[in-house]
Amino acid sequence: MKRLHLMWLPMIGIVLGTTIVSHASPGQQPATETLPVSIVVSVEARHGKDIPTLNKEDVRAQEGHNRLQVTDWIPLQGSQADLELLVLIDEASDQNVASQYDDLRRFMSAQPPTTAIAVGYMEFGTVRMAQNFTKDHDAAGKTLRMPMGAMAGGSSPFLSINDVIKRWPQNKSRHAIFVIADGIDPLQPGIVDSYLDQAIQTAQRTGTQLYSIYTSRAGHFGHTFWRITQGQNNLSKMADETGGESYFQGFSTPISFAPFLDEFAERLNHQYKITFLIKPDKKPSYRHVRLETEVPNAELVTADRVYVPASK
Repeated sequence: MKRLHLMWLPMIGIVLGTTIVSHASPGQQPATETLPVSIVVSVEARHGKDIPTLNKEDVRAQEGHNRLQVTDWIPLQGSQADLELLVLIDEASDQNVASQYDDLRRFMSAQPPTTAIAVGYMEFGTVRMAQNFTKDHDAAGKTLRMPMGAMAGGSSPFLSINDVIKRWPQNKSRHAIFVIADGIDPLQPGIVDSYLDQAIQTAQRTGTQLYSIYTSRAGHFGHTFWRITQGQNNLSKMADETGGESYFQGFSTPISFAPFLDEFAERLNHQYKITFLIKPDKKPSYRHVRLETEVPNAELVTADRVYVPASK
């Protein structure tokens, strides 16, 4: 069984240490101990397909009524475009999902050379790696295979997601996961799912964005309406709270993955890294930071909460 090795270290872009801010603009936090925190931001068009280009002065960061000082706004392009993208397939998926693999291979092959791609299969609360991260995109595509189906459907997909994020080695690249699954959790099928919440929290702590596309599950759960609905709600929550996106086409596997993969690729091409100063608490905390812009037709999308290390 291939696995990702080495221990995961804290969130990409967080620089441990403190900064003393001696001057603050009106409306910004007063001079106090602060930490620089970085997160990935996607810029979308509110209407149409023309996505505006934003500069540092176009963006504001707010925590409650406090305006945070933005120290950096870096377009994740060119030499800054490094991305590690993990494609995760649920082994419990119906085997007809393999008919969409040609679309997935074309998407992989079209990614820029700055993107490293890995392929893994979620099973029994962990991930079996079929291909570790490689910039040979064609090689990654060749490792796609038919899922096992109903025999692998007894565990939570969110345990697998949480596990693989924790074992992801530290580096300076963006980290994103594209999940191909139905989102149904046989271990916690209700409205509240602690495994889902744990996966979201781990993703927020590490700055990992989670994307998904809904595919039907093999077996009875794959055609039980309320379970399908709950699974799609789980995938949507997972994406929304980590700055990703979830893709659906009704209540079954999409006829074609291509339109959704094109949208996903466009999202990756319009991302930035923002760094702002924030006052830490005595213990590590998850904080809601609101990003705003007055640039017409621009919308900023990021994780619902930001992980802030404890003060020293």
